Formats: sequence, C-alpha cells, structure tokens
Amino acid sequence: MTGSLSVLAAAIGAGIAVLGASLGIGKLAASAMEATARQPSAEGGIRTSMMLAAAFIEGAVMFALVICIIIAVKP
Repeated sequence: MTGSLSVLAAAIGAGIAVLGASLGIGKLAASAMEATARQPSAEGGIRTSMMLAAAFIEGAVMFALVICIIIAVKP
C-alpha cells in the first residue's frame, strides 16, 4: 500500500511541476513578445534574457521530476 501511495504522490508532484513550468514559460514568452512589440530595437537582449530564464525554469523542473522519480522508485 505504501508503494502505491508514493507512486501517486510522485505522479501528482510531477504533474504540478510540469504545470507550473508550462505556465511560467508561457507567461515569460508573452511578456517577451509584449516587450519586443514595445521596443523592437531591444529584441536581441529580450530574446537572450527570455532563453536564459526559460532554461532556469526547465532546469528546476528537471530537478523536481528527478526527485519525483526517486520518491516513486524508493522501496
């Protein structure tokens, strides 16, 4: 019974992590597009900042997914 609960907890945790990342990256992209529309000359800097922030978000999500996998596989 404990094993199935840990798998359920890991699945819920992974779902929350991915949902949060998708919302965060969506908001990030929307803000970058709005900033580019307001000041087209700053497109390069905005794109660089957006890619860097998206990489940090995805890195944090990968860390969360690894933790969820460890919880699910733990005996």
